[in-house]
Amino acid sequence: QVQLVESGGELVQPGGSLRLSCASSGFSLDYVGIGWFRQAPGKERERVSCISSGDASTYYSDFVKGRFTISRDKAKNTVYLDMTGLKPEDSAVYYCVRIGWCIAEFRKTNSGAWGQGTQVTVSS
Repeated sequence: QVQLVESGGELVQPGGSLRLSCASSGFSLDYVGIGWFRQAPGKERERVSCISSGDASTYYSDFVKGRFTISRDKAKNTVYLDMTGLKPEDSAVYYCVRIGWCIAEFRKTNSGAWGQGTQVTVSS
C-alpha cells in the first residue's frame, strides 16, 4: 500500500531550524520523485521543494532557496526537508506527495490523496 507520512513540525522561534521527514512505503524512491508543498491559513497551497527519482536532482522555490535543503535516504525510504533561518511567514502545514517531474511547476501525481501534513509554526 502506497503511503506517505509527514512528521517533524513544531513551534520554533524565528531564525530557528527544523527537520521535516516524509516516510514513504509501497514504492521506491528510485522511481518516484517527492515534493513538499505548504499551506498557510487563508492562503493557497504552494510549492516548496522537490527531489527527483534517479539522480536526486532538486528544485527550490525562491522563497526558501538558500534556507531549505531537501534530501533522501533510500535505505529508510524517507525524504527530509531541512529548514534553517525560519521566518514567521514559513508557518504552514507542510505536505509531502509523489510527483511527476521535479521542475519549477512540479505537480502531485493523480494517485493517492493528500496526507495530514505536519504543522510548522514560527513564532516568538
